[in-house]
Amino acid sequence: MNIPMVDLKVQYLAIKEEIDRGILEALEKTQFILGPNVTAFEEEAAAFLGVKHAIGVASGTDALHLALAAAGITEGDEVITSPFTFIATAEAIRYVGATPVFVDVDPKSFNIDPARIEAAITPRTKAVLPVHLFGQPADMDAIQSLCTKHGLLMIEDCAQSFGADVKGRMTGTFGALGAFSFFPSKNLGCYGDGGLVTTSCPELAERVKVLRNHGSKVRYHHSVIGYNSRLDEIQAVILRAKLKHICEYSEGRRRVAHLYSELLAGTGATPPFEDGKGTHVYHQYTLLTDCRDAIMKALTDAGIASAVYYPIPLHKQDVFAADYAGVSLPVAEEVASRCMSLPIFPEMTEEQVRRVVDVVKSALKA
Repeated sequence: MNIPMVDLKVQYLAIKEEIDRGILEALEKTQFILGPNVTAFEEEAAAFLGVKHAIGVASGTDALHLALAAAGITEGDEVITSPFTFIATAEAIRYVGATPVFVDVDPKSFNIDPARIEAAITPRTKAVLPVHLFGQPADMDAIQSLCTKHGLLMIEDCAQSFGADVKGRMTGTFGALGAFSFFPSKNLGCYGDGGLVTTSCPELAERVKVLRNHGSKVRYHHSVIGYNSRLDEIQAVILRAKLKHICEYSEGRRRVAHLYSELLAGTGATPPFEDGKGTHVYHQYTLLTDCRDAIMKALTDAGIASAVYYPIPLHKQDVFAADYAGVSLPVAEEVASRCMSLPIFPEMTEEQVRRVVDVVKSALKA
């Protein structure tokens, strides 16, 4: 029994009729760019998240880029963020000419450590960009307090946290802007690339809409240099169908994660941490172990997928290494050297989870 990191086919088959019908209807209407399904999805996503405006864009990376651009972050500015995340977070900061300032992470949640943010603030700091990593919300109360104290914008990277909340309030609604990814493997994923920018500020929403569409409010009238970054109509059809099931998907992921943690107790592997401040939606199930290579080899030999998210912190990546040569972020570096992720998806069965755990336990005993 092979077990993938995420089984997209089983999810598709469960809602195949609705997706297929919606795609065929969209094809028949032939309104493919900023069509009715994009508008409907934006409204439905905004209502679900509890935010006034949701703007569909072409990818999660674009969502970050356009959020930063709309917020006026530019050359010479500094943006404080996490080194333990996908590179798109820092890429987007560089896209607007700003400098990423990496702050070490909390050893339990792997999210940016609020206790370390204040020391990184300089006169050039304009924003803090926390990442809700692996579906665990960052410490919003502490980060918001720091941003208020120092007059900084907060822009949330919600690429891995659609459906996660803090005390009933969804991620993507705390900052001036939020950025979501709909890459196929995400908790809410389409069948290509897609992204979303959220905000409750009408001026910021309007800027994002203009930026995503070649800097244009009115056709062939261009007020700024913009981009071609529009959510595709076909992808919106898929996202609308899946959004109806997102709470079910989140509960499925939590069920799998809690079963993993129960079965792995006492093995010496450190399971993911739930801080109790927010609802973890487990985009990944990431544990820490000193036996990573042995476990991953055993899983591969058994036909079970595994992955390392992320093996190299951003300040150690080749593209950034020269600029951050003197930077030491020991927690992120240690986590990167010991972390590994097991398969997790809402439809994963107890039998599949137990099979994964049996292989992990055998590897740890060897």
